[in-house]
Amino acid sequence: MITRRRLLGGAAGAWLVVRPGPVRGQEGVFLRAEEAPRQLFPDAQDVSERTIAATAALQGRIRDFLGRPPTLWESSYRIFTVKQGEAVVGFVVVVEEIGKHRPITYAVAVTPDARVHDLSVLAYREAYGGEVRERRFLKQYRGKGLPDSLLPYQDIRNISGATLSVQATGRAARKAIAVLKALGDLS
Repeated sequence: MITRRRLLGGAAGAWLVVRPGPVRGQEGVFLRAEEAPRQLFPDAQDVSERTIAATAALQGRIRDFLGRPPTLWESSYRIFTVKQGEAVVGFVVVVEEIGKHRPITYAVAVTPDARVHDLSVLAYREAYGGEVRERRFLKQYRGKGLPDSLLPYQDIRNISGATLSVQATGRAARKAIAVLKALGDLS
């Protein structure tokens, strides 16, 4: 007869032998850039895309709007202009910012009045901190603008264990607005 202790001990031993391999963490590609405008502006009727090279002059203007250089310079920016009829309802800018070790790719939706409409994580490459992808976290960026610092514990609720990813999300939102202002799309 097998006792409960022997059964549990054997099950624990079997788990150590056949346990699953290492977990890759929370990294992955979650949305393609060309899908982001329709997700972030679901009522959009027309979306056009352009790619702008990040010249030294453009980088200087972006730095001026941010008040400091970003943690990562893209070689170019993918910008989607979103229209409803003839009216421009917003822009979606694809930007990258460094998390703890690796870049996080964001699609930031910006309204014509230079405020964050919404944002989405396109690619997350860290082993932990992926909670920044959750809607309940991202919705607190709505209505924020370039004057907002978007720092944890100030403008934004932090996520325990993901402080660097939270900071990267704020930097990405501000960078997207600065890119559009530097290009003259926003006043």
